Parts: sequence; structure tokens; C-alpha cells
Amino acid sequence: MKTAAIAAAIAFALSGDALAQTPTAPQPASTLASLPVNSVTVTNYYKQNVYDSSDTKIGEVADVLVDAEGRVTALIVSVGGFLGVGEKDVAVPFTAVRNVPKDGKWRLVMNTSKDALKAAPGYTYDRTKTQWVPEGSKG
Repeated sequence: MKTAAIAAAIAFALSGDALAQTPTAPQPASTLASLPVNSVTVTNYYKQNVYDSSDTKIGEVADVLVDAEGRVTALIVSVGGFLGVGEKDVAVPFTAVRNVPKDGKWRLVMNTSKDALKAAPGYTYDRTKTQWVPEGSKG
């Protein structure tokens, strides 16, 4: 009887250790109870037309660049060309583009011209490196 009681105690102790060592379920990622004030969706920028201050289309946002901390730092704007032929992609600071309301919608506006963008250094997307590189550079 004593042996049975000792065996039961050992089994109980071992089962407690086993339970204590059982991995816990992964914790859910942090969430927000509310959205940050004045936040907007990236779709307000990505693939949207860009206009100059005279309301002339000067390009289209081809990409949105984000730094290691998750902050939007720059936009790649496609300028010139027709149906993708002869286009040039240039980088502009995110702060150079502003959302301006027009006819109940947002419109991206820059204080520059199409010619100024065409004269800026160009970039191409390197699919191997998955990053934008200066035009003409070999990866």
C-alpha cells in the first residue's frame, strides 16, 4: 500500500512538472484600441496621379518607400512616357507631396514641374535585390 501511495505521489509530481513545461500558446500580436489620429491608408498614395500647383498631371506614384522603423520616407514617381514606354522613375521626399482636397476627393500635389522631375536622377527597380537602384547601375 505504501508503494502504491509513493508511486501515485511520484506520478502526480511528474505530471505537475510536465504541465509546467508544456509550452504556452503564442500571445496575440499587439493591437490598437483606436486608430492613430489623422492616419490615412497607403492607397491614398500608391498608384495615384501627382499634379503640379497648376493642376496639371506630372506623374504617378509607382511605389511608397518605408524605412526600417516603418516610417514612409519617399515616393517613387513615374514621369513622362506613354503607356509605360519612355517613363522615368524618380524618388521624391514623402514630405514634398501633399494631399489636397478637390471635388470631394484627395489629390496629390507637388510644388514642381514635369520637366523638373524628368531632369531628376532616375531609378530602376532591381527585382533580384528587391530595391530601387540608380538608373544604369549594374546589380
